[in-house]
Amino acid sequence: MTRTDDSLGHRTGSDLPHPTGRAGVGSGARCRAGLLPRAIATGLLASVATGHAQTPPALPAPIAAPDLSVVATLHAEGAQVYECRAGSDGRLAWAFREPVATLLEGGRTVGRHYAGPSWELTDGSVVTARPTGRAPGRETSDIPWLRLEVLERRGTGRLAPVTVIQRINTVGGDAEGACPAAGAFRSVPYAADYVLLAPRGN
Repeated sequence: MTRTDDSLGHRTGSDLPHPTGRAGVGSGARCRAGLLPRAIATGLLASVATGHAQTPPALPAPIAAPDLSVVATLHAEGAQVYECRAGSDGRLAWAFREPVATLLEGGRTVGRHYAGPSWELTDGSVVTARPTGRAPGRETSDIPWLRLEVLERRGTGRLAPVTVIQRINTVGGDAEGACPAAGAFRSVPYAADYVLLAPRGN
């Protein structure tokens, strides 16, 4: 079976339009998610507590955005959805299709994350972004950490000033194992934190 990297850093095939579906993340993933470095954990807690005025935590250079300030840090729980497709060499491989996740803040649902990739909050604001930087996850089964630049937006809510999104603290989400038959689908549970960033002063 052959696997390659797509634009979101999955070790898989090409990106496709989205289907529907949702999956949760088990307690094992949550436990491992808690083992993040102390400096990053402290930075994230401060960002959630005081919001927009905080400086982003120290992160790997490819995804860092030190000149921006934090609008919010949202936790996501859901699934990365894959489809079994033939690659250019004719071999079947898991091809990334879409994320399907719930966005949480302080344990409360505040939005959803879906194909685009897009983030939509309950206040009606929506952004769509594209990856411009990546760093490996902590485990081989973890999808990469990403920096994404916002391309499109609508609404006047909390996402309106956001220009960059960082995906960090990923747990799970990578499709491993055999791809059984063309057209088969697989939802791989994952969790991540999305740091929403905007220019200082917004």
